[in-house]
Amino acid sequence: MKSLIPALFTVGALMVLFGAAVYITGWEPAPYVYTIGATMVALAQINSPSKSNRANVKRLRRQQIFGALLLVLTGAFMFFTYGNEWIVCLTVAAILELYTAIRIPQEEAKE
Repeated sequence: MKSLIPALFTVGALMVLFGAAVYITGWEPAPYVYTIGATMVALAQINSPSKSNRANVKRLRRQQIFGALLLVLTGAFMFFTYGNEWIVCLTVAAILELYTAIRIPQEEAKE
């Protein structure tokens, strides 16, 4: 199970990147590729164990999971809206994911 989570995250992240980049070209399966990848990323982050019991790390983990759920919501925006609203949701999700990816290791190193 330990090796499955990083693999799930990596494959999902590549699918998210590919789906978001190709969506602009109008390729029909792009939202499907993106949404499946975002779901894989969200599942990997939800199921990844936390090494710390500190309150800061728990808060950051909740933010990370919220960012992953926003990635999935972006896929829904790709399906049901025909403008560029999905880009705003993707930007917020990316900022949350980037922030927590930097801060969680810093907080865990303080222990």
